[in-house]
Amino acid sequence: MENRKLKSNRAPILSDYFLVCGLGTLGQNCIVALKEFKVKIIAIEQKKFQTWDIRNLPQLLDDLVIGDCREEKILKKAKVKQCRSVLILTNDEEVNAQTALAVRQINPDTRILVRSGQQNLNRLLQQQLGNFFADDPAKLTATNFALASLGSEALGFFYLYGQRLQVIQRQIKLGDPWLNIRDLEELNSSRRQILAHGTPDQAFTEIFHQWEPTKVIKPDDILIYLEKVGDFLLTGTSKSRNSEKDKNFWRKQFQLPLNNLKFELNQLWKLSFFSQAKKVGIFSVIIISILLLIGTFLFQKYYPHTSFLSAFYATATLLLGGYADLFGQFEPVAPIPWWLQSFALLLTVIGTAFVGILYAILTEALLSAKFELIRSRPPVPKNNHIVLIGLEKFGQGIATVLKSFNQNFVGVAFNPDFDQTNLPKMPLIIGNLQDSLQKANLLQAKSVVIATNNETLNLEIALMTRTINPAIPLIIANYGKSLSKKLTHLLDNVQILSFYEEAAEAFAGAAFGENIISLFRLNNRTILVTEFQIEPEDTLNGLLIAEVAYGYGVAVVLHQHQGQEPSFMPVPEIRLKINDRIVVLASTEGLRKIEHGRIEIFSKHWQVTVIKTLNPDAYFAGANIISRITGYSLSKSRTLMNNLPQTIPTPLYKHQAQYLVKELQRSLIQAELLSLF
Repeated sequence: MENRKLKSNRAPILSDYFLVCGLGTLGQNCIVALKEFKVKIIAIEQKKFQTWDIRNLPQLLDDLVIGDCREEKILKKAKVKQCRSVLILTNDEEVNAQTALAVRQINPDTRILVRSGQQNLNRLLQQQLGNFFADDPAKLTATNFALASLGSEALGFFYLYGQRLQVIQRQIKLGDPWLNIRDLEELNSSRRQILAHGTPDQAFTEIFHQWEPTKVIKPDDILIYLEKVGDFLLTGTSKSRNSEKDKNFWRKQFQLPLNNLKFELNQLWKLSFFSQAKKVGIFSVIIISILLLIGTFLFQKYYPHTSFLSAFYATATLLLGGYADLFGQFEPVAPIPWWLQSFALLLTVIGTAFVGILYAILTEALLSAKFELIRSRPPVPKNNHIVLIGLEKFGQGIATVLKSFNQNFVGVAFNPDFDQTNLPKMPLIIGNLQDSLQKANLLQAKSVVIATNNETLNLEIALMTRTINPAIPLIIANYGKSLSKKLTHLLDNVQILSFYEEAAEAFAGAAFGENIISLFRLNNRTILVTEFQIEPEDTLNGLLIAEVAYGYGVAVVLHQHQGQEPSFMPVPEIRLKINDRIVVLASTEGLRKIEHGRIEIFSKHWQVTVIKTLNPDAYFAGANIISRITGYSLSKSRTLMNNLPQTIPTPLYKHQAQYLVKELQRSLIQAELLSLF
């Protein structure tokens, strides 16, 4: 998702009402996600459903209004004037845009969220309506499917201030340089932040920061961490650890967006004009131009009373096959020498041939650009490739991401008349299911992504694929809930990724006024990359970064004071102020806790006892460290340091307390942790 520096998007809190327009699968999943925040929800749907994708959905609604969401009376009946946010999620983007305009006319303050893939329209609506969020569910989730198909350590990536950040899951092997690290905390830096640590037999918890900073890394341990890199590295290794050869390889394979744009423009140029006949076309243009110049000169010199312009037109007419127009009389044309008339005939013959070649080349180029002729596509890969089955809108989004990764893959479609306009240049198989799977070289493939719009067809494809290759990893798009549960028990080595559930969590998070930058999957949970801008009445105002991270169970990855450069992986002692900007990784549970404020924040269960100083000059430094990290007043910190041993009265989170002990030890001050339980 595009990263934009925005002013605060938060809507004035009019009430706890949230309005959802359109109760398709996305709308129903958004209601479930919103209900996690314990808010009141009203919905508008054109007709009452007999059955719901989510069976208990009516019980989650405070009111259901039947009617057209574009109509003012229906919106007013749904209490749009009292709504904090309005989510417009119908399948018709034109209806969504019309509804957004109608909502803004009635309520100038409510936050509007729209399901739309029209980027230019979204930008214009943002400018006109304000307090507006729009995105395409296919775009939001396509990257997750593409990453899952690669089978790499990369779990997700996103951009902040032009920097690419990636989330890596890495299993430590014998010989790994990280085995020499004494403490896990030592891996944290301004470029890297540890998110989770575990073993193959240990399930990760939902909350970040549940790892022990003093833990020693052992073989087979699993680390999940965020890393800032210049290039996108699927292996999860940083550039500093790669050989020069590896650097050059990855630099070529994964260019930054500007280089990707240049590459795509170059590919389009090649597709349009530099086909197999490019040399013939250039040669034809050169020959026609030379003949045009020679003919113009000769006719102007030997044709009585003519000008250069008339001579030029006459030559062009001959080159376009117009000999009969100029020399079609039965009687010979006396004023023109016989050799010039013969040359004119030669011009017509040569012009007919070469102009015909140019017509053919231009016609081929136009047809290729319009219909993507099969012969212009690369051949089907033989091995180590990804098979992408289903090339509707969502599948096309996955194809675009895989192409940007420069991955070897082939697309499979069953409808010969489907729209190929948005497909990148890629191998393509079109035909019936059985023949297409045979042609896709499944036995040698790396993985299969099944992304058709029909869940029953997805199940059939999955079973047929496993018949051909029982060991191949499957990534299946799920649009409901029933298929997910059944397939996970039926098939091994399969990932079921819910298209609408993931997108719904992003829309639900954005409904509370935050800018959702991206999302990714972490241990079967959706993690939202979310931007906050601190306001006077904000629940985050005045908190330390440590209190935000450990108190709400989120990972703070960027902080920026107003007018200053942003800092990545900020230190925990920074205190947030009005107009500060932070970007966090959070589950919907973490966002819910932040939304509900300090009543939801985790309790602090640790203190630090300062025992003694090993350096007489450390008293002053120790007081500064205590005040900076804990928020304890500086004067009281100095009094405490002058009366050791003392326990700092301010309770802390465990990571915060361990960080304080470590900083004090660096200043030659002996300190230790004290649990309150």
